[in-house]
Amino acid sequence: MHPLAPLARFGGLLATDLRDVTHDPEALDSSGFWAVVADFEGRLTCARFGDVRPDPVPEPVPGAWRGPAAGDWTSSLDRDAYTEGVRRVREHIARGEVYQANLCRVMSAPLPDPAAADVDALTALLARGNPAPYAGTVRLPAHGVEIATASPELYLSRAGAVVESGPIKGTGRTAEDLLEKDHAENVMIVDLVRNDLGRVCATGSVTVPELCAVEPHPGLVHLVSTVRGELRPGAGWRDLLAATFPPGSVTGAPKSSALRIIEALETVPRGPYCGGLGWVDADRRTASLAVGIRTFWIDRPEGMLRFGTGAGITWGSDPEREWAETELKAARLVAIASGAYEASGKATSR
Repeated sequence: MHPLAPLARFGGLLATDLRDVTHDPEALDSSGFWAVVADFEGRLTCARFGDVRPDPVPEPVPGAWRGPAAGDWTSSLDRDAYTEGVRRVREHIARGEVYQANLCRVMSAPLPDPAAADVDALTALLARGNPAPYAGTVRLPAHGVEIATASPELYLSRAGAVVESGPIKGTGRTAEDLLEKDHAENVMIVDLVRNDLGRVCATGSVTVPELCAVEPHPGLVHLVSTVRGELRPGAGWRDLLAATFPPGSVTGAPKSSALRIIEALETVPRGPYCGGLGWVDADRRTASLAVGIRTFWIDRPEGMLRFGTGAGITWGSDPEREWAETELKAARLVAIASGAYEASGKATSR
């Protein structure tokens, strides 16, 4: 296979033999196995593959991934700009415009050899250094999509008419680090996700089987909830995405107000970061889409590797603590992508 042939990897499956690429969500209700990438700004790419087979992520090949130098990363919002943004969000909360807003920044670094960069080689490093339940890869160079994610968060799963979301809100190094603010943040987003699913699910079918469970991940813990519903008859992927996108955990509540604040405070588009990434099996009516967090993507025209990080801001937020949360979420992964990660499991540099 050509090094940059189209492929997708999800959950131990490898998809090859690209058949079709479309931006129409109704294709996901047709037939076949689709890799799906939805940018935060709404651009949807659906790629149907003809060959899907079990194939675990291979072991990393020394030298196959040449990442940026550890010291070359820059941020769309530096520490001063980010903490000022947190203060601005709190002002919006004080005026009653929003209860919570997710404030994010995009980190960027130049690739030493962009022409040779392959997200599948980065995927192998991430699988070893930061295993994640919704890890995935989509490599469509001709369509401007080259993404590797170590996402811990479920945006949407589907089994027939039953759909489920697993919003994450609340992050700490350990469970003891989690504050009352983290629990309140999670409950607010659960209400938002319930409302989103309620727009497309049968009346009375939306439930919360799990609320604020503590879930360990490499280097940190999250609070995770589960929201479940049953799609109303006739509802398809166009309706489901329209009702729930962008994901509630990476926007805020109310979602419309949070999106306006995000647009005003963030200086660059999020792109695939905070969007949706995963697979849809239209024949079996099953799917698993991750929230595009802990996600790297190659910006090939610019020769850059990009990565997003952020935090949910509430009235109880401390600006410096929120900045530290964005650093915590990024440190291990950026170190892996920069080759500054030891087998002992320690990030040796930012």
